[in-house]
Amino acid sequence: MLTKKQLDLLDFINQRLLHDGVPPSFDEMKDALDLRSKSGIHRLITALEERGFIRRLAHRARAIEIVKLPESLGGRAAGFVAHVVDGDRPDARPAKAQGVESAVDAMELPLLGRIAAGVPIESISEIPPQVAVPGSMLASNAHHYALEVKGDSMIEARINDGDVVIIRETTSAENGDIVVAQVEGYEATLKRFRRRGDRIVLEAANPAYEPRVLPMGSVRVQGRLVGLIRTY
Repeated sequence: MLTKKQLDLLDFINQRLLHDGVPPSFDEMKDALDLRSKSGIHRLITALEERGFIRRLAHRARAIEIVKLPESLGGRAAGFVAHVVDGDRPDARPAKAQGVESAVDAMELPLLGRIAAGVPIESISEIPPQVAVPGSMLASNAHHYALEVKGDSMIEARINDGDVVIIRETTSAENGDIVVAQVEGYEATLKRFRRRGDRIVLEAANPAYEPRVLPMGSVRVQGRLVGLIRTY
């Protein structure tokens, strides 16, 4: 038997998986259940796991699989979908791409190469392959592309080596945005963007890397992070 809070949490996780294809964050769970701290969510998650209703994948943020549901919730689980971390989710949603059949509407984006999360590397390849991306990540009035992350400088922003980041093309950014920044006209890197007077600071999300402080004219924003796809 599940307590009311356990049942409410299981239902919330399942509904989010069905609707978005990604489990909610612990903060979202806390707010949905009107709890004061995330420690209560941890206890509920542990209880659900011990009772065999969910499964957590070790060392993977927000990776929760629903194994089963009680009859009161329909008895059918949404299951686990590859983890997608959203940046700024746009309001507009494009039409479903032709030829793609999925529980989540998908669009094909060019995978333009590798982007450094560490030492900058060249990011654009000549003949890009395609990658399927949930349509909910994409704005209908903008261009997007995908890049494979190499390096560990953004790990505290939950961006790991091997992840595929979804970038919305733009030449502008606000302080705190994670952007694709072209430095000195040839190298590209994925960093958090900040302005300080006439300087641009490119910040890593890993204490092992020092911020790069550069003249305004030497940095050109090529896009802003709007999503991330991680394959397990």
